[in-house]
Amino acid sequence: MDRLRQRADFLAVANGARVNSPAFVLQSRDRQSLDRQNLGRDDSGPIRIGFTVTKKNGNAPERNRIRRRLRELVKRLDPVSMQPHHDYVLVGRRDALSRGFATMLDDLRIAFAKPARHTHKGRGPKVGPRTDSRTGPTTDGLKPGPAPATSRKPD
Repeated sequence: MDRLRQRADFLAVANGARVNSPAFVLQSRDRQSLDRQNLGRDDSGPIRIGFTVTKKNGNAPERNRIRRRLRELVKRLDPVSMQPHHDYVLVGRRDALSRGFATMLDDLRIAFAKPARHTHKGRGPKVGPRTDSRTGPTTDGLKPGPAPATSRKPD
């Protein structure tokens, strides 16, 4: 099992599937299926995993402790539960400091076994409230809302 170290790899995994847990978010990407689509490159090497903890989770010692706990979780996890030819990123959360280690290990096992929720960033139409040029924004997203009130001066 290798480590992810380059920013481009972390960004590529961020666009893949993700599974949420109270102590971390597991992001994954299948290198083999993507490589068949892109450039015919053979990138069917070993499983790679990366760790990241943002600054909003505390100061440097707290972030380092979260990262160390995540690395230890992966060391204790059997590699059979990970899918071959995949990249994984564990994004640490603040709860990783106070959550029990055995509980986090169970969460990680469940995260690898759970079917991942796919998120595609930057793809598809932007969904938001529709507007009608005559009546303004819609109230429920389907029908136009009431026309805006206008005041008229008496003649």
